Amino acid sequence: MRSILFLILIFLSLFSVAQNSKDSINTYKKRVLETPEIDLLMSYYQQDGDHSAVSGGIGDESLDDITPTIVITLPLNDDDVLTIDAGLSAYTSASSGNINPFNNSGASRGGDNDDDNDHSSSTTKGSPWVASSGASRSDVLASLAVDYSHSSDDRNFIWGAHAAYSQEFDYHSIGFGGSIAKLFNEKNTEISLKTQVYLDQWKPIYPTELHEYSLYGDSFLNSGYFSGITVLDENGNASTQYQPDLFSTFTDKKRNSYSVSVSFSQILSKRLQASVFFDLIYQKGLLSTPYHRIYFADKPNYYIGDATDIPVYTSRQNKGVYRLADDIERLPGSRFKTPFGMRANYYINETLKLRTYYRYYTDDWGINSHTVNIELPVKLSHSFSLTPAYRYYQQTATRYFAPFETHLSSEQYYTSDYDLADFHSNQWSVGLRYTDIFTQRKIYKFGLKNINLRFSHYSRSDGLKANIVSLGIKFVFE
Repeated sequence: MRSILFLILIFLSLFSVAQNSKDSINTYKKRVLETPEIDLLMSYYQQDGDHSAVSGGIGDESLDDITPTIVITLPLNDDDVLTIDAGLSAYTSASSGNINPFNNSGASRGGDNDDDNDHSSSTTKGSPWVASSGASRSDVLASLAVDYSHSSDDRNFIWGAHAAYSQEFDYHSIGFGGSIAKLFNEKNTEISLKTQVYLDQWKPIYPTELHEYSLYGDSFLNSGYFSGITVLDENGNASTQYQPDLFSTFTDKKRNSYSVSVSFSQILSKRLQASVFFDLIYQKGLLSTPYHRIYFADKPNYYIGDATDIPVYTSRQNKGVYRLADDIERLPGSRFKTPFGMRANYYINETLKLRTYYRYYTDDWGINSHTVNIELPVKLSHSFSLTPAYRYYQQTATRYFAPFETHLSSEQYYTSDYDLADFHSNQWSVGLRYTDIFTQRKIYKFGLKNINLRFSHYSRSDGLKANIVSLGIKFVFE
């Protein structure tokens, strides 16, 4: 609520500045932006899959996410524009709920890494295929970004500055950067350079069993959360041998990212425009996710829950037993990424346009990928247009990936996160756009400029499927 009030105050004060500046407009110089604009955006994302990284590469990874966002663009004077982007991302995730999977009727009992001895071995159970109802099942990401841009009198040179902040329960990020763009050849040619820095900080949350081990050491099975809990071996017998002695907590909790992007755009003809881009991205710090479990092939198996479900542990038949982790995901402390690509837009006729996009990506973790996107906007009338689109993506796996229970404890780095695996994906979408050219429809002093509605269906070769619905409404102040 405080963030919303703060945003409203900024909007009102800056709008006042913009209105005062309006009286002294140089009539011989067109303003970069004539009037303030407000974009109201909303998206809903839903996915289902069977490869939860929290459960070591198997298990329910269903997720629901809703993202309301407001973007306010303000002309400060003839040459300067300020953009404020504030949003929330509220999600519910079966995967993250299983950071503490035990006792699905109230799994986390006050927090994923909190101690609570109010439990018994007869009621403590879990399953990678059953979402826990604990605190980590849902979270809210709040973000705020501010962009400022200044255009030269001839509008051939533009420079800008960017600042951003985002936070969720276990992670926060501060970002800043700048950009310059130069237009040549009667604005038919543009070269731009953009730099960004993100300084992020983890508040690591570890799987319950490993967190307890970090607190109590070798005696953890008789202390804290595990006091009174029966641990089972792979035959379903009670055991006191579970000791995840390869586990240690992270000391470096920072993740810093640095990027430089260069792009070149050219109008080649009355119908064709093309651009190329090249990025350099370097990340350093904690690049692993602290709550992603790892199970080693050369370590014995230990469980909590119903012994009868151990034989069907890796199938959805398993409703009541969860395997205890051997360690968590370990990845190198640095990563260098180099994507580059191109766009080409072609005007076919008054009804049809063609937009194409290609990107190649490679990094020093061994991932190489290709992305192809095609859009075909169709003008249905002066007000309505329809845009079908198709996106294809394919990547190779990082050298540190292996599926559930195939890593060896002798390895230095390991992950079972299928986002880093070998896969390909297809995404089909269709968008409907309504444009009110003369902003005849109004709410108070805000005229409706356009409405965009889009539906997308995403499918991945590892079985992950998702649907995305997004809505955007733009108003201009008159």
